[in-house]
Amino acid sequence: MARGSNGVTLQQLHYFIEVAAEGSISAAADVLYVSQPTMSAAMKDLETRVGRALLLRSARGVTLTADGAEFLGYARQVTEQVELLEQRYLGRPPSRRLLGVSAQHYSFVVDAFVRMVKGSGAVEYEFSLRETRTWDIIEDVRTLRSELGILYRNDFNRNVVDKLLRDSGLAFRPLFLAEPHIFISRKNPLASRDRVTLADLADVPRLTFDQGANNSFYFAEEILSTLSSKQEIRVSDRATIFNLMIGLDGYTISTGIISDDLDPEIVAIPLEVDERIEIGWIGHSVIPLTEQAQRYLAELRAVVAGFGVALLG
Repeated sequence: MARGSNGVTLQQLHYFIEVAAEGSISAAADVLYVSQPTMSAAMKDLETRVGRALLLRSARGVTLTADGAEFLGYARQVTEQVELLEQRYLGRPPSRRLLGVSAQHYSFVVDAFVRMVKGSGAVEYEFSLRETRTWDIIEDVRTLRSELGILYRNDFNRNVVDKLLRDSGLAFRPLFLAEPHIFISRKNPLASRDRVTLADLADVPRLTFDQGANNSFYFAEEILSTLSSKQEIRVSDRATIFNLMIGLDGYTISTGIISDDLDPEIVAIPLEVDERIEIGWIGHSVIPLTEQAQRYLAELRAVVAGFGVALLG
């Protein structure tokens, strides 16, 4: 078994990465077809070799300590480099490409995901894309269910979101600033307007994404979430919200970036408000991104730049 100078084996690194991803030693053992006692012993031996606690164990599973999160970043880098070496010099086939992304409901996130998958060139891959609630995005990334999260912040929710991210060991990295737009059906009477005001929307059904048990104003996907509306409908997915835009002439507020290929019946009209929407990605503060995650972010920036939006990072 190959060992580094500190006696850590590549197998232990693979085991540790899987334990972190599953949040459970027994679940990781099942995935890798080893016994639970073997996996547990391997993790205890790994912690002994590195001289620090990497995992916090509880009845609900395991979570990473601060040292564990940092160690995971290095473990991923080492195993990726070994895989590249084996592919180049030993003729090994490429490993399955893996990436998990959790995001608020944005079509540009899907556009970039499609481009990443098509451009991966991998014969085998296992990706996941979860459009979900704001709180769940943060939880997905905190627990490593997803490597990246995509969400927005503005002056209203910034302090609350940033504190929650800090408490979770995560960081927000800006991607771009967007001017607020409304999304409506092409058949909506407002679709012919160059711009709309809040007064224009007074009698139009407002459509928002439900935030579940954490239905805080600060977790809303839409700006101006505290403003009252005569008619409001909460939905849980993007297909439904678009169907209600068409069926009820409803609207939602978003970035203005929408794909004609994926959503041909919906248009974006600028909304006259003194607000900006800052879109960014979240990840662990001390865990470097995998190459696959970096490829996804590159595709995301390319998609957004294609709409003439200025990038921030």
